[in-house]
Amino acid sequence: MTTREQYMPGPATMARIQDRSGDKWMLVLVRELHHSPDKVWTALTDPQHLREWAPYDADRSLGSAGVTVQLTTVGAPSPQVTATKIARAEAPKLLEFAWGGGTLRWELEPVGAGTRLTLWANIDRNWVSMGAAGWHICLDVLDHLLSGDPIGRFAGIETMKFEGWKRLNAEYAEQFGLKAAAR
Repeated sequence: MTTREQYMPGPATMARIQDRSGDKWMLVLVRELHHSPDKVWTALTDPQHLREWAPYDADRSLGSAGVTVQLTTVGAPSPQVTATKIARAEAPKLLEFAWGGGTLRWELEPVGAGTRLTLWANIDRNWVSMGAAGWHICLDVLDHLLSGDPIGRFAGIETMKFEGWKRLNAEYAEQFGLKAAAR
């Protein structure tokens, strides 16, 4: 079992910028998980699972297209609640909705007994390395949770104080050819 104090993220890998046009850039993160698409889908849509790994809480399931969900950003200096309509929900393959001023699209593809999870996140270009570092850690926490080895959610300002996040922010900035954004 890994404790929160023992956790250290691996190197900045499996990420790219798909579109650098305009103020919002498309960050793409890919993660291979050793869990079925159904299990991953539940973790992406169920409010109880989201409380264990995601940077937001949801007041209801994200698993139905057309449903309006209240997403509350975790770790913000003051509560930030966003009403978002689930644009697409095709279990267990595709989930898409707006959050944080951009769009999140989660694609799940079966690979052997596991899942290739691809996150497409529309992020302000000034914060893209920070977003990549944050999502990298969230996906690590998700993987630990699904493996029965929960280490607890990292979110918001708390995450930016974590040495692993600082290192990832710098690594992703270098990988993307940017200057690391600092908080």
